[in-house]
Amino acid sequence: MKKILILGASGFIGNALYRELYPYFDTHGTYHTADAFYDRNQKFHLFDVENESISILLENLRPNIIISALRGNFDAQVIAHFEIIDYLLRNKNTKLIFLSSANVFDAFSNYPSYEYDKTLSMSIYGRFKIKIENALLRLPNEKYVIVRLPMVFGANSPRLVEIKKQLQEKTAIEVFSNVVVNATTDTKLTQQIHYIINRNKQGVFHLGSNDLVHHNDLVREICETLGFKEPLLKNVYDSNFDRFLAVLPKDNLLPKNLQLSVQDVISGSLVS
Repeated sequence: MKKILILGASGFIGNALYRELYPYFDTHGTYHTADAFYDRNQKFHLFDVENESISILLENLRPNIIISALRGNFDAQVIAHFEIIDYLLRNKNTKLIFLSSANVFDAFSNYPSYEYDKTLSMSIYGRFKIKIENALLRLPNEKYVIVRLPMVFGANSPRLVEIKKQLQEKTAIEVFSNVVVNATTDTKLTQQIHYIINRNKQGVFHLGSNDLVHHNDLVREICETLGFKEPLLKNVYDSNFDRFLAVLPKDNLLPKNLQLSVQDVISGSLVS
């Protein structure tokens, strides 16, 4: 049985991945803050990326697949990922699945981005992700999967929780009226990564919806699906023209049943 280590398994995406994968694999995860539930669970391991070396945990667990859903200090994360790369090079039959972001393309605004487009970012977050991506791209292909994500929704996602709170409190929800995006849900994302593991896929994947939508329209339709027909939206304009922040799949397409549309994302806001 493959042994999987999810870095950041107590976070929203990491925990969703753990729940998807643990019935099928020997799945372990890390958490950062002491918690009675995680402390009692022998599959979870306390790890502080800013003060500990990931190498010790890797050598003790010897995972076949590492999934990085880490959050926190960017410099510390870079060091941890370079330690992971060293582990990959020293151990056969090991692979890293790195969760990256649409922000690696945020310097390009005139069109959506595909898997093998050149990356360029104006944001600190995007440049941090690019630094790790570039290090992975120098590895043998079988050693990595780079998964670039758009905005991730889902009934219990931080984004949906915040929207629901603002709707209940009748406070304005900021939307970007000229930003064109795609999106995904935690449920579909975890299924897609499960497939990537089962089929031993490699390379770069864009795991977002196959279609695009303006950010304000996406949020408005989610609010309407939640039963709020006239949500209070605050339109924010950061340019005079449409700006794209979307990662579309083209070269590495998954089976039809694992693809999704913006409408699927909107419908998923009601499914817990």
